[in-house]
Amino acid sequence: MDKLLKQLVNNAPDAMLISDREGIIRFWNSGAEQMFGYTAAEAVGQSLDLFIPENLRGRHWEGYHRVMASGETKYKTGLLSSPGIRKDGVRVSLEFSMVILRDEAGDIAGCASIMRDVTERWKKEKELKERLNVCESKLAGSHV
Repeated sequence: MDKLLKQLVNNAPDAMLISDREGIIRFWNSGAEQMFGYTAAEAVGQSLDLFIPENLRGRHWEGYHRVMASGETKYKTGLLSSPGIRKDGVRVSLEFSMVILRDEAGDIAGCASIMRDVTERWKKEKELKERLNVCESKLAGSHV
């Protein structure tokens, strides 16, 4: 079972990563390599800032440190949405889940995330909303 689990985690197309209490990346799978453009050797040992857009880092770290201190997150079952930044500077739209990890003594050791790039879906939804707004404007204008 351990070999099968390792294959799943290492080869999943979604990004799977583990960070410690301080937000240092400790595990980075091949899905994360593909999504963000950094090899595991480049990412492991680096801060999560590696892929967090600069303008969102303050809010991210405030929440991250609160979760690491309390062991509580309001995102236990839901998906979070956030932009990320690739090695080449391209911004991506992400959906991800977060799992708090504990050591043998039950103390918080860090967290794991499973991330999916939803950029294409986000672009299509944005385009559809814009088209809907145009149609609604035309309809509203024709009834005047």
